[in-house]
Amino acid sequence: MKSDRHNRIIELVTENDIETQEELAGYLKAEGYDVTQATISRDIRKLGLTKIPGSSGKPKYAVSENSADAADRKYIHALKDAVLSVDSAENIIVIKTVSGMAMAVAAAVDALEIEEIAGSIAGDDTIMCAVKTKALVEGVIDSISEYIG
Repeated sequence: MKSDRHNRIIELVTENDIETQEELAGYLKAEGYDVTQATISRDIRKLGLTKIPGSSGKPKYAVSENSADAADRKYIHALKDAVLSVDSAENIIVIKTVSGMAMAVAAAVDALEIEEIAGSIAGDDTIMCAVKTKALVEGVIDSISEYIG
């Protein structure tokens, strides 16, 4: 799962002086993650990792708290803490939340930038996400569920 891999990447670059994408891929593969260089490159960009001087003086990857992913982590917490259920009706996904949390969860869903979602509308405890086609609904639900855990 992408969110598990992202969390593990953050842990790895925090705990180790990882200098290259290949080195990061090696750590992940050793732990059973099926990753390619392209996957690692996308993850680094998505997580907003930067290079800073390592203990050896060589540049290493580090987590920037100003990165877009810091905001993503906040959104993921909103998803995990507030979503009660995810269901569908034709090409509409209906997300039920804790009362008063629908707007925050809708913002979190928007931040996930799921291409298949055309748009979302939030009330007090319900969100309706219009998916571009009915055939894409199951994949979108899986994507959202991956973040909910």
